[in-house]
Amino acid sequence: MDAFEQVVASLLERDGFWVRSSVKVELTKEEKRAIGRASSPRWELDLVAYKGKTNELWIVECKSYLDSRGVGISAFDGSNPTFANRFKLFNEAKLFETVHERLCAQLVESGACRANPKVRLVLAAGRIAIDNQRADLHALFKRNGWLLWDEAELKRRLTLLSTESYDNAVASVVSKILLRQRGKHGATLEAEA
Repeated sequence: MDAFEQVVASLLERDGFWVRSSVKVELTKEEKRAIGRASSPRWELDLVAYKGKTNELWIVECKSYLDSRGVGISAFDGSNPTFANRFKLFNEAKLFETVHERLCAQLVESGACRANPKVRLVLAAGRIAIDNQRADLHALFKRNGWLLWDEAELKRRLTLLSTESYDNAVASVVSKILLRQRGKHGATLEAEA
């Protein structure tokens, strides 16, 4: 699991999900043919998160883009097929349906989740390319039933994490170092309140 995925996984765990990384989905030969990828290896998902209380199963694509242009709406609205190719599950309905159905079957069969979980496709993106497209990107995700964790949402969640009691997870430690406010004599503002 890469560093960005670790941060996202920590935030999901804080919300009551169990999280697995690099999950391989074992598509059958028939399923591979149905999605036009007869010779494809197993499909791999960045993160899979499951919350037993609500029977929610999230498929999370993690794209940090921290030192690049960032993700843009053109990857999802059909206006840039090359960029859209990086987000196949978002842009190919048959592929997403096939992958999520096989994933659910695998997890139910192994006892890792209950039958008929509510499946949601999520993008965790460390950078949005063009700020004035942010609202349109969120609206597009909402219309499609997807969830977008952009840098503002990630920062909000990390800020909340920084106020909680000590946890030895990397995301927790880094958030405390960077986000806790200091007051008199080095005490945190939370301790002074």
